[in-house]
Amino acid sequence: MVLGAFLSGIVLVFLLVGTLLFKYGNVFRHHIAVTLSVLIAWYFSVLIIFILPLDVSSTVFRQCVEQNIHNSTKDFNNTTSTPFVTCIDPLPNVPENVFPNLWRIVYWTSQFLTWLILPLMQSYIKAGDFTVRGKLKSALIDNAIYYGSYLFICGILLIYIALKPGLDLDGQKLKAIASSASNTWGLFLLVLLLGYALVEVPRGLWNSSKPGYTLNYSYFKVAKLSLDKCEAEETVDDILESLQIATISIGPGHPFHYNLETIFQKIPAELKDRMNRRQLPDDTPTDAPTEKSLIRLHRQTIKALQTLQRIETQWGILVSKIFDLEDVAKNQVSHDRRFKQSFPKHRSLPFRIIYNPVVEWYWKCIVKNYVLKAAAICAGCLSVAVVWSEVTFFNKSPVLSLFAQFLNLAKRNYDYFTIEMLSTLIIAYLCYCAYSTVLKIRVLNLYYLAPNHQTNEYSLIFSGMMLCRLTPPMCLNFLGLIHMDSHIIKTHILETHYTQVMGHMDVISIISDGFNVYFPMAILAFCLATYFSIGSRLLSMLGFQQFLDDDEFTTDLVDEGRELIKRERRKRQRAEDSMYRRRELQERFNISVGSGSRYRTSRQSTDTGMCDEKCGNNEIYYINYSINNVILNYSLVRPLKRDESIESARAGLLHDFDPAEYYIGMTFSGESYGANNQCDIENQGDIDSYDASNVRAFSTSTSRVGPPPRGLFDDI
Repeated sequence: MVLGAFLSGIVLVFLLVGTLLFKYGNVFRHHIAVTLSVLIAWYFSVLIIFILPLDVSSTVFRQCVEQNIHNSTKDFNNTTSTPFVTCIDPLPNVPENVFPNLWRIVYWTSQFLTWLILPLMQSYIKAGDFTVRGKLKSALIDNAIYYGSYLFICGILLIYIALKPGLDLDGQKLKAIASSASNTWGLFLLVLLLGYALVEVPRGLWNSSKPGYTLNYSYFKVAKLSLDKCEAEETVDDILESLQIATISIGPGHPFHYNLETIFQKIPAELKDRMNRRQLPDDTPTDAPTEKSLIRLHRQTIKALQTLQRIETQWGILVSKIFDLEDVAKNQVSHDRRFKQSFPKHRSLPFRIIYNPVVEWYWKCIVKNYVLKAAAICAGCLSVAVVWSEVTFFNKSPVLSLFAQFLNLAKRNYDYFTIEMLSTLIIAYLCYCAYSTVLKIRVLNLYYLAPNHQTNEYSLIFSGMMLCRLTPPMCLNFLGLIHMDSHIIKTHILETHYTQVMGHMDVISIISDGFNVYFPMAILAFCLATYFSIGSRLLSMLGFQQFLDDDEFTTDLVDEGRELIKRERRKRQRAEDSMYRRRELQERFNISVGSGSRYRTSRQSTDTGMCDEKCGNNEIYYINYSINNVILNYSLVRPLKRDESIESARAGLLHDFDPAEYYIGMTFSGESYGANNQCDIENQGDIDSYDASNVRAFSTSTSRVGPPPRGLFDDI
């Protein structure tokens, strides 16, 4: 029964991770190898967070048993007697051989994934070669920087051991060197992330409780994102032009024709159609490209489409968030206390009953702000406790680490529940701070995690790599904070099974006594720099726009973002009006439009036609629609008699109806590409943005360029 409770926890963690992966990934489109690898990486990393507290409580019980045995031995050799302490079993009391076997599987599988499998898989996805061997070679070269940094640390440790007298290399020491190199790399990154997040997470929660501040910050972000959007579209334009030039010199019988077709399979049908309509200048060079230039063009195509898809997804999510913030600002001055949305979202009936407009108004306009402020205060207290413990955890007498003090109080009463809850809370907060910061770094802007199955394979693999690299050193650092690492407090104690599997750095004192102990103190310096926004001000001086309240350039970007959102709101409003007219047309003529796939690939037909003939009045209704960049054109065509002219036919056709009913143009899931894109200000107002997957919700989160290719090996 006890082991069953432990296994139930493992199963629950698996279900949690599987649900998150299903939400962010696309298990039906992504390659099975990517899905399984990311699932294992996420599962083992999250499993450490929830199982390590059980290991800590089990270690407290084993320390009590060992202390009684030690006292009994002392009493046997001496005349004085030591009081015997009753050790209470923790629940669940897991057998001793379970934790060591579990940690060995979890740790070494995670290390194998993060340093070998996932980096190769990530580079394989974006490689431009056309053969498996070529892709693997490019992946190895692309990962040289990661392997180089890891091997550099290993090389330094090997040289240190070789020059130190009295030390011989064996299997255990080589394993310790590999573990220390990985943990040192992860600890270095962890300190940088925590130094920023321990200040920014509480401050971000507090700022989120101020709708006006959050709205201005969102305007600022959407203005910056619009620039990235224009650059991404221009990059795709250049690639389409290069591909169009390549098609002139590479015909069906050319040796590189299959390679060119492989590239075209990555291009969505809308972009391919636009490329075919473009007219090249007469002086365009038509030299046949080489194999290396095609490989380079293939790699650039994959990267450009991934970038455009990422930015469009971020754009849709951010625009929807700003619309919601603007609705909150409008409803706060409302007197009827019923939340009114500019663009109502489709919700299920039970959810609409529970979360009705009255409840929504009280939550968004009153309660939510106080909840965020309370969360910010709690996060601030946790951040202060983490920083203080990081600076003082090496001091054993007196015990200055707050977390060690809390754990010692719980140990005296053998309160295992408090020990486990406290340990889970600390580790979970550290993980949230570190992992939430990774995807906010400008250097790592290629990666994102978007809900509703919109995260690409590249970003999923990166998230799995970061989880596997950061979780082990974070847990070792946590064990040091609570004084359960004997090599930090310099006292012999019975350690956790996790520490025993990870090993100690006895053979490398420069790491065990120096870097791993004193480097976490640098968190204090990074936290102070983040609190006073020193990094943001330096980046702003260098030309990287940052959100600063007292900066004139920030105000200009906020105003620009406000104008962009006004334009987006007008486009959605026109889309809503067009939808209303479309429903009227369907009701008047009993026209039904079939649903299609959300995405179109180059393997599917560009346009789908449907003809519904009414024999009674001999009229034919033609509906031409395209799914990803959906344009619905309704035209009523009546066969003309020989003696009828075109003018009389048009007059008879439009006699009783509004001409707007005969042509309705709507663009779904993002702006029309090319002449009507975000960068073309003249035509910007004539675009109707819509989401084909949820017509009533008017969501812009769908990527216009479509998802990446289904699998890693589709082009092999």
